[in-house]
Amino acid sequence: MFSELEITGRARSHIIQHFEPRFAAHPEVADAFFAMRAAAKKDGFDLLPFSSFRDFATQVRIWNYKYTGRKPLYDIHGQVRNRDNMSEEEIIWHILDWSALPAASRHHWGTEIDVVDGAAMPEHYQPKLLPEEVAQGGIFHPLHQWLDEHIQEFGFFRPYRQFQGGMFPEPWHLSYQPIASQATQDLKVEILADVIAQSEIAGKDLVLKLLPDIYQKHILNICAA
Repeated sequence: MFSELEITGRARSHIIQHFEPRFAAHPEVADAFFAMRAAAKKDGFDLLPFSSFRDFATQVRIWNYKYTGRKPLYDIHGQVRNRDNMSEEEIIWHILDWSALPAASRHHWGTEIDVVDGAAMPEHYQPKLLPEEVAQGGIFHPLHQWLDEHIQEFGFFRPYRQFQGGMFPEPWHLSYQPIASQATQDLKVEILADVIAQSEIAGKDLVLKLLPDIYQKHILNICAA
């Protein structure tokens, strides 16, 4: 279904750009999202994509900023970690708590959409995509109660619904199961190794050494649909 360029975020041939609301996704995923958005609107929610397709270069930039300290590392509660005295390996694993390895991000596939509720946001509010926003009393908690009841009707699930030793919980991250399940099967560790070896990813040598563990712990290790 996916070429190696598509599945690693180095091509956009499998996605379509939409402008109202603005997001990019695989055509089938976009159709399902628009149907879910219409249903949510009837119940008073403005279901908006905050992040959708993300290309390889963008994921490399996120990774390198976190690796070098230009962006913070967070713990499971969304609090900034103290990175003093962290080893290179600890930095890599803590990046992976919240951010995917470039070439291995599910956002490369056009099947993943991080969502917020536009109807709940005050003017100029900037979503953080942190646990405080979706917890009881959080600005997006009502939306997520609605999603709990309805996402499966439209083919979506939460791959990071709960912590099980890999990625920290991201309830705002919705995945379109019919296509994402095939992409998961298509993305092989050998493909990742080749792409990473030719990239400018910070900490590349150690990443390649850790790649078999990363593949098992952070790519295959998701919550079932």
